Amino acid sequence: MTWKTERIPGRPLHRTDDDRLALPLRLSRNGETTAEVELLLTTAEAEHLHAALCRALDGHPVPPTAPDCRKSTQTSPGTAHVMGRA
Repeated sequence: MTWKTERIPGRPLHRTDDDRLALPLRLSRNGETTAEVELLLTTAEAEHLHAALCRALDGHPVPPTAPDCRKSTQTSPGTAHVMGRA
C-alpha cells in the first residue's frame, strides 16, 4: 500500500476567516484519491515551516521554475548583507 500527499493544482494557499493559512492537499492511496484536506497553520507555524524549508533548500541550485522569492533571496554567505531591520 502506497500513500501520497500532494498539493492540489489550481487551489492556492489561502487565509481562513480566523487568519490561519490553509494549504490544500490531496491524499492518495495506490493512485486513487482518498481525501482532499487542508493543512491549517497559524502565522507562527507557517514561519517555522518557512524557516525549515529555507534551511533544507540552502545550497541547492534554484530551478528555473522557482518563485521569485527564492531567486532573489538565495545568495552565498559571502555576499549576504543585512541592511536594516523593520
